[in-house]
Amino acid sequence: MDQLMQGVSRFRDAVYPEHKARLETLGREGQSPTTLMISCSDSRVVPELITQSQPGELFVIRNAGNIVPPWQRVNGGVTSTIEYAVVGLGVTDIVVCGHADCGAMKAHFAPEGALDAMPSVKEWIGHSTAAHSVIEACCGGATEGEKLDRLVEENVVLQLTHLRSHPCVATALAKGELRLHGWVFDIAEGAIRALDGDTGQFRRMESDKDGVPVADFGTRAQRNREAA
Repeated sequence: MDQLMQGVSRFRDAVYPEHKARLETLGREGQSPTTLMISCSDSRVVPELITQSQPGELFVIRNAGNIVPPWQRVNGGVTSTIEYAVVGLGVTDIVVCGHADCGAMKAHFAPEGALDAMPSVKEWIGHSTAAHSVIEACCGGATEGEKLDRLVEENVVLQLTHLRSHPCVATALAKGELRLHGWVFDIAEGAIRALDGDTGQFRRMESDKDGVPVADFGTRAQRNREAA
């Protein structure tokens, strides 16, 4: 906690003056981010650092495993925040960002009963069980490390599928007002692999000049793109 308080002091004395005008405007006029990022709570994954976003530019949901539960009428924090981002803020892009060495994904390979002391965690990670089933069915000859890497990617794909089940997301996609992205962050290399919706494969993002791969353009936008 002492370290955090030292950080607060450094922010106030050295960082805040540099961003003072922007923060005063945001405090007075409110936020208008264009992107929602759903990432893992892992302390090594910092969305604003990875994307070099300024205050007010990125709306963020963080949870164990970058999970999006399928939509249901029972209210939840992730569901409500997605709805607010899409309907209230009008974001045009949503990124589901997984990462290498994800502890939530590692839990699928843990011995039976390993999560019994954390029943809420066990239930939450259940939202990624289908991704684990795919890996077990298709990657029998792979090493444990290779299986984990594939599971991280497959979980991103699964959570994008869950995301499409949310009415506000489905509506925005149908209108061509929203794009979905799937990313995997390699912590050690500082690199991003992004899901290409055309090929269904993750590819490394080398330069912003190459364009950002999109997992889902939305129904209307996709039709227009194919007709062009």
